[in-house]
Amino acid sequence: MLLEDYRNERLKKLEALRERGIDPYPSESKRNTKIHDVINHFDEKQGQEVTVAGRIVAIRSFGKLVFLKLRDYTGEVQIFMKATGEEAPESFLGAKETKLLDIGDFVEATGHVDKSQTGEISVFANYVRLLTKSLRPLPEKFTNKEERYRRRYVDMNVNPEVRERLVRRSKFWQATRDFMNAHGFIEINIPVLEHTTGGADATPFVTHMNALDEDYYLRISHELPLKRLLGGGFEKVYDIGPRFRNEGVDDEHLPEHIAFESYAAYENYEDGMKLYEEMIKYVARETWGTLQFHVGGFDIDLDCEWPRLKYADLLRDRYDVDVFNPDREQIIRILKENGVETNFDATTPHLIDHVWKLIRKTSAGPYWVIEEPLSLSPLAKKSASNPLVTERFHPVIAGTEMGNGFSELNDPLDQLARFEEQQAARDAGDDEAQMLDMDFVEMLEYGMPPACGWGNSERNFWLLEGVPGREAVPFPLMKQL
Repeated sequence: MLLEDYRNERLKKLEALRERGIDPYPSESKRNTKIHDVINHFDEKQGQEVTVAGRIVAIRSFGKLVFLKLRDYTGEVQIFMKATGEEAPESFLGAKETKLLDIGDFVEATGHVDKSQTGEISVFANYVRLLTKSLRPLPEKFTNKEERYRRRYVDMNVNPEVRERLVRRSKFWQATRDFMNAHGFIEINIPVLEHTTGGADATPFVTHMNALDEDYYLRISHELPLKRLLGGGFEKVYDIGPRFRNEGVDDEHLPEHIAFESYAAYENYEDGMKLYEEMIKYVARETWGTLQFHVGGFDIDLDCEWPRLKYADLLRDRYDVDVFNPDREQIIRILKENGVETNFDATTPHLIDHVWKLIRKTSAGPYWVIEEPLSLSPLAKKSASNPLVTERFHPVIAGTEMGNGFSELNDPLDQLARFEEQQAARDAGDDEAQMLDMDFVEMLEYGMPPACGWGNSERNFWLLEGVPGREAVPFPLMKQL
């Protein structure tokens, strides 16, 4: 039977319901009890009259007996109906009229709570009231990724683990907020539209505002506006919200995703590593109830003090690369030998970053990567002990960088020089190089206190959940058919 045939059959039932004077889409429900309460508090609810509501997920008829399986957000319960021989009240359906119902419809049932002869907790109701007539049947199985991502609302019904994952995603971000608020940070939402975008090496999206007749960038980072808040007198701030990077889609990247950034005045990267190691552990416990994970072929135990490894040492020990005096031909050879596809005309720092990714992808962790070279960190403060490196830190877990932190640069002349270097690279064709932001430099000239900054995206959730990005967001963007 084709989908069109099922839909036509349901349209006929819809018309029959309306002929009986039944509104198939009423505006309100009289539900007073969630299914979870009926099941989990049966001893209290037994014999009581309740009104439950939800989607029909199964229908069985045996002569005068009808059994409906009803599901709401909290669980499932059986509705036991028996034909009474009496006409159903206005707007209600009795056991005989349940032939006008289908799996997928939403109904409301009022009756007393008890157990059936087989011992199943049930609501014994003479009638049900239709809340929503569904016109398309839910599939019994829904496994095609393309279809699942395009019709996520179907996916969540057929594969409830998808909905449960989104609940954990919400807990992940709520735990982040709880931790930051408990440590004195203030959440401040910052603009998404920017005249000049920066704070990351990424290609931005461009949009147009009709009211001002100007083009704007969708932010690629939260960084520069949040640091402007430090210049404005705030001491601990953060924001959680979407950012947009016009890049490819793979297991670790989505062009639109949720990210978190925070900045604390009068702190440096040493303070940051202590705080954010504690935060990652707290969020993991609150979201999954454990610090032990098996993801990406790695066994991960976060419940330890994470070692600190120097960036230059990692590249020297693995590939004999000197990041301070790089041999460009050597680096290109390493990348080609390892099958890395990239623009080999890119800047040397960009190519070095690809060598680092080869190391990172094989690392179980957890560990901190510190002292990244100045050429790779245009917004980080130089190390006081070695001006060739920065006070930057990354946690590496299961082959992924789980965040990015800095002792923030607050020298306006140093920042301007680095911006100009980045702008020159951008003018030379590097679309991911950062833009010259004179307003930000001006803010620094008024003065911004020393600070530690940190950011992580929902990639952390994807990683510990053990799924690719598109499996972990509610409505992944797809190419239009």
